[in-house]
Amino acid sequence: MARNNPLAATPNRLRQLRAFCQAAQTGSISKAAERLCVSQPSVSLLIKALEKDLGVLLFDRRGPRIDLTAAGQVLLETSLPLVEGMDHLPEVFAARLGEVGQGALDLAAGESTILYLLPDYVKRFSERYPNVKLHMHNVTGRDGLKMLRAGEVDFAVGSMIDVPDDMSYHPIFTYEPMLITSLDHPLAHKKKVTLDEVAPCGLILPPRHLSTWQIVDLVFHQHGLSYHVVLEAGGWEVIKKFVELGLGVSIVTSICLTGQEKLAAIPLSEYFPRRTYGVVMRKGKFLSPQACSFLELMDPDFPRDPDGARARPQAGSRIADAVEGRVDFTGHDRSLP
Repeated sequence: MARNNPLAATPNRLRQLRAFCQAAQTGSISKAAERLCVSQPSVSLLIKALEKDLGVLLFDRRGPRIDLTAAGQVLLETSLPLVEGMDHLPEVFAARLGEVGQGALDLAAGESTILYLLPDYVKRFSERYPNVKLHMHNVTGRDGLKMLRAGEVDFAVGSMIDVPDDMSYHPIFTYEPMLITSLDHPLAHKKKVTLDEVAPCGLILPPRHLSTWQIVDLVFHQHGLSYHVVLEAGGWEVIKKFVELGLGVSIVTSICLTGQEKLAAIPLSEYFPRRTYGVVMRKGKFLSPQACSFLELMDPDFPRDPDGARARPQAGSRIADAVEGRVDFTGHDRSLP
């Protein structure tokens, strides 16, 4: 006698799995219903039918709040790539025919990434694929991770220190730590400075809760030096303007320096870590043809394994070199831009 297969295809199976995945990603039946443009009872019935077919509970229900059970987590990891693959089938089919001219691309990035790193790639992508709707979400690191987990963006571009277990981070670019001063500052004409020379200068830093301050504090204390902050300001453009006015000096990452500023910039790589920027993706995430095309613009050698993850970089490559700079050095969150 043939064995009954609880995951055998049924007319409603894709609808059940899509409802389950949306509820799991959003953590809410009502939000899943909004995304699917159906009623909340419809989503609940689809999920309950799926649980009955599988003979397991997929969610722990506590009033309006739902949390995945262990079985639910396994099913999410198994079914989400399949559901996303089906949802992107028309685009994948068009890409196989040599067309990547339709669809949408959503990416998350922080302000510094959007201002300094992405413009050239966005311009090239838009010129090459004018009919693809590109949406950039200007978010902090924590919000970017939430959007990745909820499936609201294809990938994020930024910098990370601590990579969550459900995410992959693939560094592509490396930037150097720099001391910036006004052009008439006593240190402005030096090609190299010591931390002892920087210590007496008044520092302009991003707000205290962000990682730049933490790194500066750590480095100065490791060298037994004290420092003082004369001004807290948010955003590299604001900081550069105040430094230009002579209100203090700052320690920034070279990503924010265009060469057009009226500033002196002196490397501090001897004391502070390099910073890498790259692509952050949810593990197992289906990459649409549009996403693949954008990533290949950023890095022509962006290989992917069958699960859509980046292959391990070869020693000596530009990407492998970037892996060394694991410490985030930014005026934003410790994760993402």
